[in-house]
Amino acid sequence: MKIGIPNALLYYYYGPFWTEFFKELGAEVVVSHSTDKKTVDMGVGISVPEICVPIKIFNGHVLQLLKGGVDYVFIPRMASVEKGKYFCPKFMGLPDMARHSIPGVAEKLLTMDVQSRSENIFSPKMYYSMAEKLSVSDKQIELACRKGAELWRKFRKLSLEGRTIAEAFEGLKNPDGIREPVKIVGPKIGLLGYVYDVYDEFVSMNVTERLRQLGMNVLTFEMLSNRELKRYIKKMKKSLFWTFSDKLLGGAYKMFRERSVDGVIHVTAFGCGPDAFLGKLLELESEDSGIPFMTVRIDEHTGENHLQTRVEAFVDMLKRKTVPVGDAV
Repeated sequence: MKIGIPNALLYYYYGPFWTEFFKELGAEVVVSHSTDKKTVDMGVGISVPEICVPIKIFNGHVLQLLKGGVDYVFIPRMASVEKGKYFCPKFMGLPDMARHSIPGVAEKLLTMDVQSRSENIFSPKMYYSMAEKLSVSDKQIELACRKGAELWRKFRKLSLEGRTIAEAFEGLKNPDGIREPVKIVGPKIGLLGYVYDVYDEFVSMNVTERLRQLGMNVLTFEMLSNRELKRYIKKMKKSLFWTFSDKLLGGAYKMFRERSVDGVIHVTAFGCGPDAFLGKLLELESEDSGIPFMTVRIDEHTGENHLQTRVEAFVDMLKRKTVPVGDAV
């Protein structure tokens, strides 16, 4: 049995768990290949214009898997992974949107509801609903959840040690050759954005590596523990409604208020409702702290030269700001 997992959205956060889970159940896991222009064009072609680009890209990956002949496409309904916090409505309705907008997916849709009080989404109870369709027992589901959870925790440990999501994935593939976290003698950038915006290399033009090539250290929210992310959020009368937006805000508050970075870049997708709130809060925090801040807004039409020029200009400004006057060229 071939189970396809779209290489998009929260695959960048929970992918190791899901792939290991299905492998333990004896399935052949097919992850769609990295985003390219063809994937984007396919997704745009079947999506309503108003929807954000990450969902359009997701649709393209689903089509890619269907054309590859998988038996099922795994599209979970992401509701909540924290008490009182929820995902964007598009994530909650993702299986339904796929069923009604992507030709051929209805009969191959494999889904379940993710409703948890923490980001550890490994309770077998959430996955029992797939047992009959996958022809496995509840006992097998329980074992697969344990194995998947073990791998995901290793993945998160690699990130918390200072590695990017891409480097953490690579570390899982090659556990005997895990590289030390990259450390550069230079200014530090806080790079804020949902994992599917920052780590889809086609969409963000691999902004993390670009910054490193320009001599910048990079700090992202997933390199911070939940305790660190919640430190300043706890002091708010009311935090954001959306789980990952709240994580980004917590990371931003830590960066700005502890002055642990020289500048902050927010990577956001055009049409993202939660980011409309988040972006304004980041602007206000930048004004209060005096730490430079820039928003990079991406969509399916964003050109590489546009992003590269803006990032290079921002980095150049930071370097001039951090170099002593007597040493400036």
